[in-house]
Amino acid sequence: MPQTLIKREQVSAKTGLGCSAIYARMTLNPKRPNDFDPTFPKPIKIGARSVAWIESEVDEWISAR
Repeated sequence: MPQTLIKREQVSAKTGLGCSAIYARMTLNPKRPNDFDPTFPKPIKIGARSVAWIESEVDEWISAR
């Protein structure tokens, strides 16, 4: 089964998180350690300045919450 890739705008719509909140979930920041979530899906680089997420991983993360 092919995997569907979704861009950040679609991740925001599905999760209800803004751009900053999405990236805060992916990176440990000592000043805001509670924002980091190691279970948040990692993006896949699809271009020089573009990333996408696997839709099924985002859906699984939402279900697990």
